[in-house]
Amino acid sequence: MYGEQGFTAYDFVLWAEGLGVSVGIFLASSVFGLAIGILIGLTRYYKVPVLGKLLMMISEFLKNSPVLVQLFLVYFGIPALLEIDITPIQAAIITLTGNTAAFGAVIVISSVEAIDTKQLEAARSFAMDEWLILKKIIYPQSVAIAIPLVVGLAINQLQVTSLISVIGVVDLTRVGDIVNQRTFEPFIVWPIIGGTYFILAKLLGLLGARLEKKFSAYRYQAGI
Repeated sequence: MYGEQGFTAYDFVLWAEGLGVSVGIFLASSVFGLAIGILIGLTRYYKVPVLGKLLMMISEFLKNSPVLVQLFLVYFGIPALLEIDITPIQAAIITLTGNTAAFGAVIVISSVEAIDTKQLEAARSFAMDEWLILKKIIYPQSVAIAIPLVVGLAINQLQVTSLISVIGVVDLTRVGDIVNQRTFEPFIVWPIIGGTYFILAKLLGLLGARLEKKFSAYRYQAGI
């Protein structure tokens, strides 16, 4: 953000650092969150006793409560309860991981349930191992179904990262606030910040489109 109205070259450095923090937290929480979401979804699908219901209860809470409240609960509540120190970045990753996992679990469950059950019944009638069914039938078809939903979730979670600045994380949004307070140029600063999020979201959309094309054959196999 360099110009002649109070901007300096260092503002671009701040922008790059904030962008790195936002992207880093987004990637970490997305990877961990989707992994946990898959675990929750599979425990629900295979009806794992106790664990499946417990994880779904936690998932429902995270899915139906404000992310901002979750951030405060993790950042202020966990240190007080467990008497440990948590940095703002750690709190942000923990919170967004849990939130991503909650919505990811729904995507996993709906994607698996969308698969034609006749394929699964046929595989089991031939005594195919459940692991092989998961690997050869459920995995490729559910991924093909889930890709557009996961991309939508990822774009939403990218926007949600803008909330982490309230607990002191110097992310892209916080950098925008810092530069805006110094330059008093909101109509320059915030369009740049918003445009950055827009470009990141479009990149995610393009990546999703490529993956969707790659797995398109499995969508037809699933009857979708």
